[in-house]
Amino acid sequence: MTERLYYTDAYLSEFSAAVTALADGGRRVYLDRTAFYPTSGGQPHDLGSINGIPVVDVVDEDDRVAHLLATPVDPGVPVAGLVDWARRFDHMQQHTGQHLLSAVFEDLLGAPTASVHFGDTSSTVELELERASEGELADVEDRANAIVFEDREVDVTFEDAETVRGLRKPSGRSGILRIVSIDRLDRSACGGTHVKRTGEIGPIQLRKVERLRQRLRVEFLCGGRAVRRARADFGALSAIAATLSAGIDDAAALVESGQEELVQLRAREARLVAELSGHRAREAWNAATPDAGGVRVIVEKASAGGVDTLRPLALAVAALERALFIGTSDDPPAIMVAASKDAGINAGALLKPALASVGGRGGGSPALAQGSVPSPDQFAQVVNALRPGTQSPRGDDRSRV
Repeated sequence: MTERLYYTDAYLSEFSAAVTALADGGRRVYLDRTAFYPTSGGQPHDLGSINGIPVVDVVDEDDRVAHLLATPVDPGVPVAGLVDWARRFDHMQQHTGQHLLSAVFEDLLGAPTASVHFGDTSSTVELELERASEGELADVEDRANAIVFEDREVDVTFEDAETVRGLRKPSGRSGILRIVSIDRLDRSACGGTHVKRTGEIGPIQLRKVERLRQRLRVEFLCGGRAVRRARADFGALSAIAATLSAGIDDAAALVESGQEELVQLRAREARLVAELSGHRAREAWNAATPDAGGVRVIVEKASAGGVDTLRPLALAVAALERALFIGTSDDPPAIMVAASKDAGINAGALLKPALASVGGRGGGSPALAQGSVPSPDQFAQVVNALRPGTQSPRGDDRSRV
């Protein structure tokens, strides 16, 4: 059995111990006592070193704690353990902050916590709550930070499960329970590491909120994480404001205004492109001579930007009478086919075998199809295969391959 020193002193970062067992060639170490917290209850494991050897994982094995080391430890020598304090204290801030937040969410919104996830950069609480307004979330954040500022005591006790009272959530375990209490706010059965006073949690931020089934998942940051995120947010906002030649407080409104203007400009551009494509399509259609089946074939090559830049022209051609459009691009080597409804041509069915003949792939609908070829050198073969009723080029269409 491993004595878990973190149960009674989460601030202990250096300790001595004796090796009780070794496995995996000395890389899996069992000690008689340890300050290393194993992954448990959603809280990540500690890192650090044992006799100077990096600890890469800490595993809870019921009565024992296994320490996985980067290299084997020498057997038969006393152990000096060193816990990575920065990581430990960060976890203490996040875990105690979660207890505080869960209690406030339940008090203010009647929302019990269903599950918790502690991540490397942020953490989340999943609440038994379908929705919450921005105002309600702001109230929770304000109340949580007010309790932080009050610097309330956070106490750890060991109580019998049969007689324990006032838990926020029933434990379901028997025997002696480890209870973490926040003065005048919360009592929870928990084996994690926690700070001694709420002031050590530092600032608490609520961030992204996601709807998940009938629940809400709320991302939060505590302490150093919240400070670093606030600094990064300020840097990003400052850069945006400088680009707009405005103050930070005015940046959001200017970005929103600029976005609305951009949407309008894009809509205007789309209308102009469609109008221009209609004129180009009619001009090309008039210049093309109908084949034996009365279909006018129009072939166009994209000058830049890929075959998708030809889509407006392809759709405009397909809107005309008895027309077939074939568009190509060199970078990447791709081809697009569009056919008018009265042309009697299924663009997808026409393109697929033509591409397969040169090792290309693609397909689409009867009106519009698209695909790729291994090399632009194969365009001539594919285009010839696409021309209805002939396998050779026609000189009376606008071929630009």
